[in-house]
Amino acid sequence: MGRSRYKIYEPTHPHFITCTILNWLPVFTRVESADIIIQSLKYLQREEGLRLYAFVILENHIHLVVGSDDIAKSMRHFKSFTAKEILKLLQKANATVLLEQFKFYKKAHKTTAEYQIWQEGIQPKLIQTDAMMISKINYIHNNPVKRGYADVAWHWRYSSARNYEGMDGLIEIERFW
Repeated sequence: MGRSRYKIYEPTHPHFITCTILNWLPVFTRVESADIIIQSLKYLQREEGLRLYAFVILENHIHLVVGSDDIAKSMRHFKSFTAKEILKLLQKANATVLLEQFKFYKKAHKTTAEYQIWQEGIQPKLIQTDAMMISKINYIHNNPVKRGYADVAWHWRYSSARNYEGMDGLIEIERFW
């Protein structure tokens, strides 16, 4: 993952991952931008065998518990594709304030692009035990509640909490690891 200091030593095992928008800018405040994330995760499930155990999309970051044959590669594809699609969406919506901020906060070593959407790295944490898996899933699902966005976890549309409550969610998840 580029210049990240975080390393993945078990690339096929489930990891808790955080992806943050550059400078914590609020990008996922519209259905269209959150849908980019959902569609990209579905694509990775279908085409790269991504195993999605839990997710939440908040206004400026996402949390995932995922596994794949090569998690670093899958996340590289995810961030690259979603950055391009988010940029297209912002340009189409003429979101000049956000676009200027993505240009201004772009890291100096990123010389091949005009904008930077995601912060570098994914902060992967290897899921080593069932207790850790349950803890991370609960953390993910309760994030919107803790922030005051929902009264109960399954009310937050952009989360796998509904799946764990036996309801239909936005995307299929793996409930067994």
